[in-house]
Amino acid sequence: MDVISLHQRGIHNVVASLGTALTQQQGYLLRNNTEQIILSYDSDEAGQTAKVRAMEILQNMGCDIRILQMEGAKDPDEFIIKYGNARFQNVIDKAISVVEFKVKLLRQELNLESVNDKIKFLNEIAKILAKIDNSMEREIYVEKISKEYDVSKEAIYAEVNKLTYKDAKDSKILEKAKPVIRHVKREENNVSEKIKRRENTILAILLTGDLNIYQIIKQNISPNDFQYEIDKKIAQKVYEEFEKGNSNINSIIDNLEEEEQNHITMIMAEDYGIENVEKAIDDIIQGYEKDKLNERKYKILELLETEIDNEEKKKLEKELNDIIIKLVKIK
Repeated sequence: MDVISLHQRGIHNVVASLGTALTQQQGYLLRNNTEQIILSYDSDEAGQTAKVRAMEILQNMGCDIRILQMEGAKDPDEFIIKYGNARFQNVIDKAISVVEFKVKLLRQELNLESVNDKIKFLNEIAKILAKIDNSMEREIYVEKISKEYDVSKEAIYAEVNKLTYKDAKDSKILEKAKPVIRHVKREENNVSEKIKRRENTILAILLTGDLNIYQIIKQNISPNDFQYEIDKKIAQKVYEEFEKGNSNINSIIDNLEEEEQNHITMIMAEDYGIENVEKAIDDIIQGYEKDKLNERKYKILELLETEIDNEEKKKLEKELNDIIIKLVKIK
């Protein structure tokens, strides 16, 4: 009924699992059609249990998961009937990440005015943050949680480091050392499957030979933006030929090396579920914008660890805050 109600009011990119628990197969179907998934379950105990299970399944598939937060209604059907489309869309836009959701649940269970509860809160959020592999993403959450819940960043870093490096031989030295979040720079030989798929999608679109589409892509994405080495080589050659006005894909492929031809064959055999090319390009460009913001975020955090004057520090902190806000808004 929730899905039907939303469809009747023009919100069509919504499906139901038809039961209290999302299955692995349903997770695969969702992942094949989108990267970002917003979960909305009933506010009762069964709904919350189903939400946690769905989060686990979809996280393991590398999805970007957001959680819908509704007040004044028990489900989407009741909410949209009561408050209308515009307010429901606003709730969608403000959907929070899995980490934010877990921290929010934890906060509701504890009284941060109590010393014992505040210590427990610190320990539990450290467990949540320690599971985040991407150091830049982790630092964004540390920054956000520190400000929202008045918890020292250094204290959070210390607890996260204890968990992250708990297998170190000399754990006592580690506990006494100044807490540090280690920055790991991007390496070409460690490109994620998500990025590889994104790059393959760009190449699949380019290999249609549409020069108009190429003009849109090249304004926002250069070959140097590709992280996977073979994708970068292919992109450079395709861009060069398109710049010459040559959109004959067969002739372009014929001039590639055998390894590159095999890679293109693999790309063209994949189904990327592209129904609207312009929408797909917009999503990809947004992905690159997010990456660039994260790169700048990483750089600012490094600069803030150095000795700089107060005025420069304030400027960097202001830019850092703006970046965090932009990252939260990117869908």
